[in-house]
Amino acid sequence: MNEHRRKPRRRLDRVVEVMDVMTESVIGRIGNLSENGMLIQAEQTLTEDALYQVRFALIDDEAGRHGFEVGVHHLWAEPAAMPGVSWIGFRFIDISADDTLRLREWVAGDADAQ
Repeated sequence: MNEHRRKPRRRLDRVVEVMDVMTESVIGRIGNLSENGMLIQAEQTLTEDALYQVRFALIDDEAGRHGFEVGVHHLWAEPAAMPGVSWIGFRFIDISADDTLRLREWVAGDADAQ
C-alpha cells in the first residue's frame, strides 16, 4: 500500500504523553508525528472538530529534550483494537516557526532520536 501524505510522518518507539494545557491532564500518547499534525492513542473521548491546546516533549541526540506547546484541531477519531481506546488525528493550527522547524528536523532524523 502506498501512502500519499502531504508531509512525512515519523512513528515513535517510546511513550510520549500529550497533555491538555487547560486541564493539565494526559489526553493520550503520540503514535506518529509530522510537522503538520499528529496521531494519538487516547483512552478518553475527546470532542470531534474541537480545538485544544496541548503540550508534549521530544528527545533527540543533538538538542536533547524540547517541549512543544501547540494549538490543535481534532479532525477525526476511530476505535483502536483495544476496548476503550481510540486513535485521534490532530492538525496543528498554532505552532511557532521555530517549533515547526524542530519538528521537521525531528521527523527527518534517524529512528533512534525519539
